[in-house]
Amino acid sequence: MPGQIFINLPVKDLPRSIAFFERIGFVFAPDLTDERSGCMVFGDGNYVMLLTEPFFTSFTGRPVPDTATTTEAIIAVAQDTAADVDRIGDAALAAGARPAPLTDEASPMHTRSFYDPDGHHWEIFFLADR
Repeated sequence: MPGQIFINLPVKDLPRSIAFFERIGFVFAPDLTDERSGCMVFGDGNYVMLLTEPFFTSFTGRPVPDTATTTEAIIAVAQDTAADVDRIGDAALAAGARPAPLTDEASPMHTRSFYDPDGHHWEIFFLADR
């Protein structure tokens, strides 16, 4: 049953977060972006919603995790080539991301991992056999 996927992430400073992801090459859907949320497009039917913390908690009623001490998820995004992985990884670090632990060397994936400005853990990867 295929459908659309929306990953929702809380952010402290929405304009800063949008600028970060635009700087590393991602685009936003203007019709789904406003002062409380930014809709990052990851291809057909795949989106990441960056929600201001107050807006995020209005859906959950629960506190936002402290990403300085916890990881709420690892957002893994496949790329078409290893060069794409390196381009995005380099751009993320240049835009202010912090490096995150890499996948084990024995893995068949080529990866670059980083923490975005809000501490969310991203893994950009290329898997040659897929």
